[in-house]
Amino acid sequence: MAKMVARAEVMKEITEALLNAESLYIFPHMVADGDSMGSCASFCRLMRNLGKTADIMMEDEIADNLKFLDKGYVTFVDENTEVPQRDLCVALDCSNTDRFPKRNKMFFSAGKKTICIDHHVTEFNYADINLIAPDAASNTELLYELYEFMGVEIDKEMAEAIYTGIVTDTGNFQYTNTTKKTHIITAELYDRGIDTKQLNITLFQSVRPQKLMLRNTILNTLEMRCDNRVSMAYVTLDMYDSCDAKTSESDGINATLRDIKGVEMAVFLREKQPGEIKVGFRSKDYVNVSEVCLSLGGGGHKHAAGCTIYGNMEEALEIIRKVVDDVMAEYDAKRA
Repeated sequence: MAKMVARAEVMKEITEALLNAESLYIFPHMVADGDSMGSCASFCRLMRNLGKTADIMMEDEIADNLKFLDKGYVTFVDENTEVPQRDLCVALDCSNTDRFPKRNKMFFSAGKKTICIDHHVTEFNYADINLIAPDAASNTELLYELYEFMGVEIDKEMAEAIYTGIVTDTGNFQYTNTTKKTHIITAELYDRGIDTKQLNITLFQSVRPQKLMLRNTILNTLEMRCDNRVSMAYVTLDMYDSCDAKTSESDGINATLRDIKGVEMAVFLREKQPGEIKVGFRSKDYVNVSEVCLSLGGGGHKHAAGCTIYGNMEEALEIIRKVVDDVMAEYDAKRA
């Protein structure tokens, strides 16, 4: 009960800030996925419906299957972009400011007040107002709760953006973060007229050949460890270039690695830029990958988390090999 009261109190504070504001900037995380883009698109649509000046600030490209969410909402910026000050800067689906490195300075300087709305486990609250709900299956699920709390109209466009976040962050409702509430909210989105047939074609059935080529190239790096209970693979910048693929087209590999029979933990390493490796962890049952990533300076959920390692790919692989070997040995000892 106390937890729900606390969430309601924060929602009330956010509602007052949003209704009193005239202008705001909205921040998704870099390499925005369906939940991040769905969150920002629904939020921007609502703010503009309420007569606010609102824009989504991005530092990298939108994935092809998510471009339909941008109805003139997105402005592309970098660390040198100067923008007029607004009342609020709102980060959505960003557990820490490392998730938007080129817009970090802008987030803290371009708004009179900052807000973070997120569903990941985090070590600290970085905004003036923080609504953090790790029990939410997706950030759009949390935003749906906020919109209901605010008593605002959720139109079809907002509903389709919310659905995008839910369906992608739950792996088509297969992941363990899916709950009864997730299905209830999704059912209520149908009442707003969402076209799930077209949404699912756009999201999941419009793959470029280059993505399939990249997937094959990545899977050729597959490495099995710990009696085949850990699967690992990686992608480098050169691999993207050789396949003429976009960085967003490596999305979904983690799920493929996790889905291998007998695998408990899957790890995917992605070279973001020379000397910077993004590492995504997934687990099926008993391994808490959030704890693993927290030890590496990252974070996330029990079964889905990530971190950053600075160095080249081979150095990062050696670090991760040792980490996963140690983690599985610790779990084996506990379960013995």
